[in-house]
Amino acid sequence: MLLQQFQQHLKENFPHLSPANNKFLLAVSGGIDSIVLTDLFYKSGYDFIIAHCNFLLRGEESFRDELFMTTLKEKYNKEVIIQQFNTRQYAEDNKISIQEAARKLRYDWFKAISYQLSAISYTAIAHNADDNIETMLMYLFRGTGIRGLTGMQAYDKERKIIRPLLFATRKQIAAYAEENNLERVEDSSNLTDKYTRNFFRHKIIPLAEEQFENARQNLLGNIQRFKDVATLYEQSIEMHKKKLIEQKSNEIHIPILKLQQTKPPDTVLWEIIKPYNFHAHQLPGIKKLFDADNSSYVQSQTHRIIKDRKHFIIAPLETQEAKHILIEATDKQVKFENGVLMFEKLSAISYQLSAGSNMAQIDESKIKYPLLLRKWKQGDYFYPLGMKKKKKLSRFFIDLKLSATAKENIWLLEMNKKITWVIGYRIDERFKVTPSTQEVLKISFTAAQKS
Repeated sequence: MLLQQFQQHLKENFPHLSPANNKFLLAVSGGIDSIVLTDLFYKSGYDFIIAHCNFLLRGEESFRDELFMTTLKEKYNKEVIIQQFNTRQYAEDNKISIQEAARKLRYDWFKAISYQLSAISYTAIAHNADDNIETMLMYLFRGTGIRGLTGMQAYDKERKIIRPLLFATRKQIAAYAEENNLERVEDSSNLTDKYTRNFFRHKIIPLAEEQFENARQNLLGNIQRFKDVATLYEQSIEMHKKKLIEQKSNEIHIPILKLQQTKPPDTVLWEIIKPYNFHAHQLPGIKKLFDADNSSYVQSQTHRIIKDRKHFIIAPLETQEAKHILIEATDKQVKFENGVLMFEKLSAISYQLSAGSNMAQIDESKIKYPLLLRKWKQGDYFYPLGMKKKKKLSRFFIDLKLSATAKENIWLLEMNKKITWVIGYRIDERFKVTPSTQEVLKISFTAAQKS
């Protein structure tokens, strides 16, 4: 019965994975689920290689499981690949749990095999319906968005992983194993509540079933409904993104007022920033940017969200890629598209002012960090050194008789909406060195070599 259901399930849900044109990597622990998966693949006419991970966590039992793989090689006449991992050491080195370490080592290895063996179409993993329920509940208690409530992905195209047993319950799998006299090994750690999944498997779900007879079926039904809700949710988020996001080179610009008027703003903001390695716990700090000073920011491992007047700008930390770059008081050198800026703080007592268009000499006491390095734009104005009235940059460039190409490549330093230096041309009068200056900020510009 399960064999027919399995074949029908593959036909309906994975129609592109025919036996004739595909070869699979089967993740096999030796437990009942993966043994049944192997037998189902074999009897359905699929070609495959067996991959077994020995995490070296259960002493002799781990090596017993590894030895058991030889029986599968003989039974199915298929290649078996075995890899040992020092999981405890890896967990310690990376400051993660044993469970997380094993998961990462496992999936990284599967990915490596897929790259090495081009014949492999997908890696098949034997997660079942009960596993999916446990996963959904763990996400629910841990805290998750709507996608976390949909459980595991049956088809992960990006990682080339399929989970073709998600339709089958643990009882169905056990019945198939008994009917077909399938030998397998038992993992003793599955009998304890040491791991989070086992706690849900042995305690939480059985307690729920005492109160709700159809708890498992209801939870499986909820997972499917959550998938439908997630689809609608993602469609709505994409509509909001199209209205809000302005892509400029490799930066994202978001109008603050339009974002604040979006309903619900927190959720939409989170979905926009999530791909740039921001974490949920940073969201309150990011929301404070609504009322923060210009050039205030929040940073992830790869990007910054910068408040720039009426916009949030998501810019990469790699400054040579960014169009908006923040400069802190401690920065000595900043590389950007047009070249390199060098920053040096000097005592005004012994400092001698010197001329040069590629050098700015500024009163450090008048600077409030961070400075913003960006390209000029229409509407920008400053007070050119020696002048008491403001002047639009567009008029300043006309007076200099700059070509359209030259104007396109002009960058400037800004401090809280005040232009400090039009790089390579002139500083702002408000930041000049005076007889009362105690410390000078010397900024030198070296233009990038044109290829």
